[in-house]
Amino acid sequence: MRNGLIRLVLPVLMLMLAGCSPQQRFHGYAPDDMQLAEIEVRRDTRETVEAAIGRPNLTGLMTGSDWYYVQSDWVHQGWRTPVETRREVVKVSFDGSDRVSNIERFGLEDGEVVALSRRVTSTGPTGMTLLRQVLGNFGQFNPAQMLSRN
Repeated sequence: MRNGLIRLVLPVLMLMLAGCSPQQRFHGYAPDDMQLAEIEVRRDTRETVEAAIGRPNLTGLMTGSDWYYVQSDWVHQGWRTPVETRREVVKVSFDGSDRVSNIERFGLEDGEVVALSRRVTSTGPTGMTLLRQVLGNFGQFNPAQMLSRN
């Protein structure tokens, strides 16, 4: 009996412990230094950069702006909030003639907290609205008042 109970409980405990072990997740792509060494500033163009290291997932807001390659590593452990352990951002800047003007690499330590703007739309007039006046009069309607003539 006791041996049978151990055979049932042991797999359940092993599954619970396996669920608590940290799991790493990798997102995105950032080229390494060897790949970036193939790109020459003021010589290479968007097309040659795309051929060498690929097209990024992120670009600047405007057409013809910089390219951003972003890679981040996360650790998920059980029910806890995932923690970002590493982030790399590679920025390839282009000049007006679409030639590479600069290549920069940023890490997690270079990041900064950005305060997002929270704009709240006002609820409008706070007085009695037309709809509120119409709906408020439903309970006060008396047909006898309409029939009586003063």
